[in-house]
Amino acid sequence: MKVKTKDYIVKPDSKVKLKRLNPNDTGKFPDSDEGKQRAYDLLDKQIARLASLQNLLYADGSRALLVVLQALDAAGKDSTIRRVFSGINPQGVRVTSFKAPTPEELEHDFLWRIHRQVPRKGMIGVFNRSHYEDVLVVRVKNFVAKKVWSERYEQINEFEELLTKSGTKIVKFYLHIDKNEQKERFEERLNNPEKNWKFNPGDMEDRKLWSDYEDAFEDVFSKCSSKDAPWYIIPANKKWYRNVIIAQVLIETLESMKLEYPSISYDPSSVEIPD
Repeated sequence: MKVKTKDYIVKPDSKVKLKRLNPNDTGKFPDSDEGKQRAYDLLDKQIARLASLQNLLYADGSRALLVVLQALDAAGKDSTIRRVFSGINPQGVRVTSFKAPTPEELEHDFLWRIHRQVPRKGMIGVFNRSHYEDVLVVRVKNFVAKKVWSERYEQINEFEELLTKSGTKIVKFYLHIDKNEQKERFEERLNNPEKNWKFNPGDMEDRKLWSDYEDAFEDVFSKCSSKDAPWYIIPANKKWYRNVIIAQVLIETLESMKLEYPSISYDPSSVEIPD
């Protein structure tokens, strides 16, 4: 069963209302043990295909892929990375997590630290949070004036256009969960000693700002989803379905890049390996 990825893409300049989108959506997979097993079986095949395509990307060496993951707390960015990229050669992918800017980073423009982490050609780069924090948390918590953050949408679009023209394909995912799902995941972290470390009491303050964050994300989708750097809003309450959608988008994206293995200057059949 193939996932219809076009159902989750944000068309350029379109208006998005997250409250109208179902984070429990499972597409054509029934929300049952049978449906989950079918998704698990499909994901195994997708992971194998991604491994092959990553090898081709590396061998081709003319393009790069940048994957941006954004979400509210506990939506599953880390587990998405672990599962979807589990079959890829670690040498071919680099994950970068963006925390609060350092004093050095604050001395530069907001994109300076981002540009330094863009994947080189032949590589997949995964951003766990990204340059979009500077129109999300910065906006919601009033870290800078509206005049400052409101100009950043255009700056981000220009930055992504530069990357695209330089050979980096960009695909961006928002992991969409609802407030009840977040509550359950927080409670799981509190009730499991092996996950206590993942719980941050400070996240409760962000939870109070849920609607403000949704408004900020909706503006991001409206202003910064383009043909060459699209946003996908992924229903993420069901982790097993989240993974197959993202894996399928990545497969389709890599296949669209028309990658090729390098030509060789010799006839392999003429080569004899000495004993």
